[in-house]
Amino acid sequence: MKKLAQILLIVGGLNWGLHAFDINLVNMIFGFNASIERIVYILVGVSAIICMKDCGGSCSTEEDK
Repeated sequence: MKKLAQILLIVGGLNWGLHAFDINLVNMIFGFNASIERIVYILVGVSAIICMKDCGGSCSTEEDK
């Protein structure tokens, strides 16, 4: 679940970065179906919440030390 959340955050981050160049990656892929596009955005937001919860005040892990 954590790995999927991280992947969705990467997709969301790339999408926001591409917005600077007027490119919406999610819309390009799922633009034919607004419901699926909305679900992707919701999943990216939920992923951010999951990853924030995992940080627990400190985003470093035992592997980082």
